Amino acid sequence: MREFVRPVAAALSVACLAASLTIAATGSALAQAKQQMAPSQAAPQQPPALKQIALTEKQIEGVIAAAKDMDAITEKLSENAKPDPKVTAQLEAVAKKNGFASYDDYNTVVDNISIVLGGFDPATKKYVGTEAVIKAQMAQVQADKKMSAKDKKDALADLSQALKAPEPQIENKGNIDLVGKYYDKLAAILGDDQQ
Repeated sequence: MREFVRPVAAALSVACLAASLTIAATGSALAQAKQQMAPSQAAPQQPPALKQIALTEKQIEGVIAAAKDMDAITEKLSENAKPDPKVTAQLEAVAKKNGFASYDDYNTVVDNISIVLGGFDPATKKYVGTEAVIKAQMAQVQADKKMSAKDKKDALADLSQALKAPEPQIENKGNIDLVGKYYDKLAAILGDDQQ
């Protein structure tokens, strides 16, 4: 629900993160991202480029420390909530309390973590890239005997769409090792945000 304040770039990173965590989360996150990114079919707009930064251990620990407070604020919001100055002030306060200059700074860090996390294979906890994760998810969906034909078709369509989205190249390769070090904690807190 934090997306109400984030730029559209967050929707892309959310979709990438969701693809790495669970098939079910992928379908809903991608559906939400498509809704947010395609308000008009006539003139598709390019989302603003994500500002990639070199992550620090302090920033990752700050995101982990802020997660509980951030979730407490955002879980009360409705899906299409408009920005509320009171809520924004609360989010700013939590971000600053956890070592960030602002809520925007916090979001930049979360977005950078998300694009890296989206390329981790959840089974091996190794970085393989978003494309490989999505292809593995597609294979899992195709092999799933319990999934209904409609759900399977929808999931494969969402995953195919995600595969067509341009995958951002990780500019700061050191971010991969740093996110890998905190993979379990980050997947748990950022994965919960997608539900």
